Amino acid sequence: MKKKLKLLVVDDEPSIGLFLEHYFSKDYDVVVKLNGFEAIAWLQQGNITDGIVADYEMPLMNGLDFVKQLRASNLYKDIPLVMLSGIDQTSNKIMCLKSGADDYMVKPFNPEELDIRIKNMLKRVNI
Repeated sequence: MKKKLKLLVVDDEPSIGLFLEHYFSKDYDVVVKLNGFEAIAWLQQGNITDGIVADYEMPLMNGLDFVKQLRASNLYKDIPLVMLSGIDQTSNKIMCLKSGADDYMVKPFNPEELDIRIKNMLKRVNI
């Protein structure tokens, strides 16, 4: 049996975390963290993930600061990341993409579309 890939979901809204965990649990081992600070701490404990879905607006460390810190690290800079946001502004999308997000989706989103985007990103990095 093929080993499941690991997906890190970073979102302060418990309902989104539970929804994504439920939706993706068939194909991935899903880990949910409530903000960027928790996610970085989890990674620094030696945990590994194949992909990340992160919310833009979170307490303690928002998604933009999270992706900037992630990309500044030699260990985590290549992990594929999709940013989710309730903000549908081109300037926001550009800022996130320039900071290192691989993709940007606006809430509410179609989970099937998110799944396809994640799978496409993982294919590009040969996972």
